[in-house]
Amino acid sequence: MNKGYTARTFMLEIIGIALGLLFLIPFYFVLINSVKGFAEILIDAAALPKEFLFSNYAKVWEIISFQDAFLNSLLITVFSIAGIVIISSMAAWKMVRTPGKLSKFLFIFFVSAMVIPFQTVMIPLMKLGGSLGIMNSIPGIVIMYFGFGVSLSLFLFHGFVKTIPAEIEESARVDGCSQFGVFWRIVFPLLKPITVTVIILNTLWIWNDYLLPLLVLQDSELRTIPLATSSFFAQYTKQWDMGLAALVLGISPVIVFFLFLQKHIIKGIAAGSIK
Repeated sequence: MNKGYTARTFMLEIIGIALGLLFLIPFYFVLINSVKGFAEILIDAAALPKEFLFSNYAKVWEIISFQDAFLNSLLITVFSIAGIVIISSMAAWKMVRTPGKLSKFLFIFFVSAMVIPFQTVMIPLMKLGGSLGIMNSIPGIVIMYFGFGVSLSLFLFHGFVKTIPAEIEESARVDGCSQFGVFWRIVFPLLKPITVTVIILNTLWIWNDYLLPLLVLQDSELRTIPLATSSFFAQYTKQWDMGLAALVLGISPVIVFFLFLQKHIIKGIAAGSIK
């Protein structure tokens, strides 16, 4: 029986490695072709380059003003994540600690919003944004990300807050801690695992989002990295060498960020699903 278990485990590991290599194939094509010339890509996209053209990255940096696009993406992502974390964590904590019909209704209302496709609210959102004067601005798109990002984040925080004993908060109140102090000094530090999870998931989404910035940000000075990268793929021209180099530059920061914090994802989601 022990041998059978060992053999089964070995086979599962082989299958896991094979699937891992399979998922890495797209990264291989992107990396290899980002240092090729355009003609060489058309001849054989799977082959190793005859000459590594790292100058593609320097050209891309200048053509799309990558530093400006990077700064725009960074500002939008950082401020959006900060708002989503603060709003969803405080709302989830309040709903859990004040059980009742209103809290239950609000929780169901927010969770239900996750199943609404963005395309169904796209046109009304643009009209509303235009009437409020928040179109074509970084603060405007940050506010929109608040609305789209809170639902899932609140759902995750809600499950995690249930695992925190209420007695800890009661002890803090007995010692004279205010409601505001209880959350920021006692509760929020305990939410670290799920907070990291929320930050990672929303960072991957916002950093790589294309459609909402395309609709909201019209000025070229406000372009994010996905918008800047798309300039290499027009209707009649496809600059694969430049476009793939731009893609590598764009995804590198978020991949490093994900690898640095990814160990917290499973821990946070598992802890939040206990109840």
